[in-house]
Amino acid sequence: MITVQLDENKIEHRFYEELRKRLDQLEHRRTLWDMKELCKQTCMSENNIKEKFFYDYRFPKYKVGGKWFFPAKETESFLLTWLNEQQKK
Repeated sequence: MITVQLDENKIEHRFYEELRKRLDQLEHRRTLWDMKELCKQTCMSENNIKEKFFYDYRFPKYKVGGKWFFPAKETESFLLTWLNEQQKK
């Protein structure tokens, strides 16, 4: 007969480490957002985005051909800053 003993705390800790890694990977899966993805990520319409922050000089955006692209990480950072500023108004 074989007996196996497992430290549940170590297993749980390892599980959460791996889960955090996977969630981080999913969160930054896309490098660039287009306008459709920006609308989805912010739960805002294109018109609302243009009215609220699109023309803010700090908002990272690049036009390639006729299409706008937004670097995901920088855009997310800008949005969090912008949202925080809205609460102070």
